[in-house]
Amino acid sequence: MTVSAHDVAAALRDRIPGLTTKKLHKLLYYCQGHHLAAFGTPLFAETISAWDMGPVVGALWYAEKQGEVPAERATPGEAELNTIGYVVSRYGRLSGNDLERLSHNEPPWQFANSSRLPGESVRMELDRLREYFVADGAGDADDDEPLVDAAEVRALLKGAEERRSSTPRLDDLESLRARLRPSA
Repeated sequence: MTVSAHDVAAALRDRIPGLTTKKLHKLLYYCQGHHLAAFGTPLFAETISAWDMGPVVGALWYAEKQGEVPAERATPGEAELNTIGYVVSRYGRLSGNDLERLSHNEPPWQFANSSRLPGESVRMELDRLREYFVADGAGDADDDEPLVDAAEVRALLKGAEERRSSTPRLDDLESLRARLRPSA
């Protein structure tokens, strides 16, 4: 079942309150890529394009900028919701800027961007998205093992209050990738 990018955006906003526009569009890119890898079909029909700031669903961006909201909202099916949930669990803790840096280092955006002039957009091909996410973007997680280890979560959260009140540090690309990789 292919749904509208508006419906996927609404589901993402339901799961991540205060979701910024930049982060939304990067999460839509990851939803589309992971859905293509898992099911071989697009999650939504709208085109994703390479913009200066990374992948963007242009039709959604322009519609929301004009205040256009679909009259009816479709409810995504189980497979679509599973994709959205997976993307939120994997990428949801990253900022829009983190996701921009991450996507800029991935072949689908790099290929589209290679023929793009600054300020313009170039369509990102679904075949390239699918190929990348099947080969590299889906990670190495074994489906039989849980993605989250309770002891690891406790260790990560230890000292969170102190870190929250300190000056934030900028992540480099390798540390972002390390945080996304499943633990051995």
